[in-house]
Amino acid sequence: MAVPGTDHEQPAAEAQRLGERLREMTRTRTFLIATLIVILALMYLFGALSGAGSRLMSLTAWGLMLGGVIALGSIGLTLVYGVMKFPNFSHGALVTLGAYVTYTVLPLLPDGPTLSPLSFGYEFLVAMVVAMPVVGAVAIALDRAVYRRLRRTGSHLVLFAMASLAMAFFLRSLIYLIWGPDFHFYYPGQPNPAFRLPLNIRVQGDQVFILVMAFVFVAGVSALLEWTKMGKAMRATADNPDLAGVRGINTERVIAWTWGLGGALAACGGVMYGLSSQLRPEMGFWLLLPMFAATIMGGIGNPYGALIAALIIGISHQVSTSFLDPTYGPAVAFVLMVITLLIRPQGLLGRDGG
Repeated sequence: MAVPGTDHEQPAAEAQRLGERLREMTRTRTFLIATLIVILALMYLFGALSGAGSRLMSLTAWGLMLGGVIALGSIGLTLVYGVMKFPNFSHGALVTLGAYVTYTVLPLLPDGPTLSPLSFGYEFLVAMVVAMPVVGAVAIALDRAVYRRLRRTGSHLVLFAMASLAMAFFLRSLIYLIWGPDFHFYYPGQPNPAFRLPLNIRVQGDQVFILVMAFVFVAGVSALLEWTKMGKAMRATADNPDLAGVRGINTERVIAWTWGLGGALAACGGVMYGLSSQLRPEMGFWLLLPMFAATIMGGIGNPYGALIAALIIGISHQVSTSFLDPTYGPAVAFVLMVITLLIRPQGLLGRDGG
């Protein structure tokens, strides 16, 4: 004898299970990657239809360079975000500070021969190496002066975020006071040679250098996190700071290392950005949204994820200029970040369930 209502309930249950399977499928890494590929393909299609087909490959090469700059900044941001668990809005100001410290140190060094095919000499690399620990020390000082006090009082994460925003305005004001509002260049008037590659691609030597630097630092940070004692302590503190403290890890020392490393990487990103364009007090602010987007898209705490996401954002930003006004570039990064949050909040290389 048939149970009343069974014939109606079974199709409804099957439809519900089908809907659950579809929701699970649309939240996978594979679906996110496919969605990003479709978005990039549509951008190339719109660019070709707008008559910029001959420039698309060059825009892609320039996008890789921009992605390298974003990656250098977002690696440090993802480290701080992963360990401290709050968005550090002052990271953009640290990027700017690194560029300006290098600009200050550069004239103090003797000029060397240009490292062809690059546009700079050894003195530029020395100035960058000096700027990185300086900005790292500034980041540690900010933590000691502001964030450690908030940690000791058990403040809400919202207060950390607001404090970091205040530090961003503070650092930017200092930059205005010390260096002024004018634009600056590392090597004003110096030519920057470009290679002409197949498919009508023009690439500057500095662009290749920036991209190589991004890969080198990502590999270095990954090796530090995976193989060194401090890196393992950072990962343990990021997973569970209370348990890490119980197991004898000096979490305050780990936090200091995290801030120092994050500040140094931010400085490197600022130097590379200044090399590819010009120095201005707002340069780090304009990079902040793409850096946050790369951090979230790649998976918080994952350097390789930050690199991959940064390259996607850089390419999307440049290719979109073939059919959109360049001022909409930051919006491209924002849209990609929102799409990632809707599909897979843990990012491209984030852990499932993370």
